[in-house]
Amino acid sequence: MEEQANKKPIMVTWDFTKKSQFALEHGINLSKELETEIILIHIAKNDKGARAAKKKMDVLAAETQNKNHVKANVMVPIGSIFTTISEVASDVHAEMVIMGTHGMKGMQKLIGSWALKVIAGSKVPFIVVQAPPSSHGFKKIVFPLDFRGENKEKIQWIYYIGRLYNSMFYIIKERVTDRKFRKGIHSNLLFTEKYLRSNNIVYEIHSSPGKKDFTTETIEFADQIEADLLLIMTTRNIGIADYVLGANEQRIISNRYGIPVMCVNPRPVKMGGGFSATGG
Repeated sequence: MEEQANKKPIMVTWDFTKKSQFALEHGINLSKELETEIILIHIAKNDKGARAAKKKMDVLAAETQNKNHVKANVMVPIGSIFTTISEVASDVHAEMVIMGTHGMKGMQKLIGSWALKVIAGSKVPFIVVQAPPSSHGFKKIVFPLDFRGENKEKIQWIYYIGRLYNSMFYIIKERVTDRKFRKGIHSNLLFTEKYLRSNNIVYEIHSSPGKKDFTTETIEFADQIEADLLLIMTTRNIGIADYVLGANEQRIISNRYGIPVMCVNPRPVKMGGGFSATGG
């Protein structure tokens, strides 16, 4: 019991929609694998809204606990979804945050950008979902690899997720002509392969065709192999233009196939350490 109490919780965002229910189902599965608790979080605008939401969510937490035999707690802070979720996740030392999103159809493109804005800058990884979990968990995981040095920061999560589900990793590397970018991709691939081999993780390496942009080809590849999860590193210092125009991460998060996406934010750059075009 003491060991379980020391484990980090899984945080699930809740906004009383069907997508939130999907997020909770994913959270329940992960909490069982990790033998840890769930924290259901809803961001309220005022005290009245917080009281009303808390009352409903206490019932939900009790039902979740009784039906699924996982401990579920509720938090209803007053704030903004764009900052409060990440702040609370850090405060409670959450292992990760599971959040539902509505894809990129019509006006829901705006909601897709909301998901990216909630995630950007968080110290805690997010898994963004559009559909219920598959029956076999995250068995097939796509790992897009480009020239950016911060790609290496995703590596620890390969082991973390892989050990839970005995996963197969599919590395898809970007096809580029620029010599400097090719060098960065080669360096990242060598680093990744060494880590995977040393940890006995099964993987395959694929190259993008290069006929479309890398984001589109990554999503299409994930659909072709029936992937259960996409593992991505977000761009450092995402700006307002990315939310309006649609950053690559936003397109992956809101992919039309409904594939769950795990998003890891890069660590802040240390000042005074020089500059590298590849981020390494």
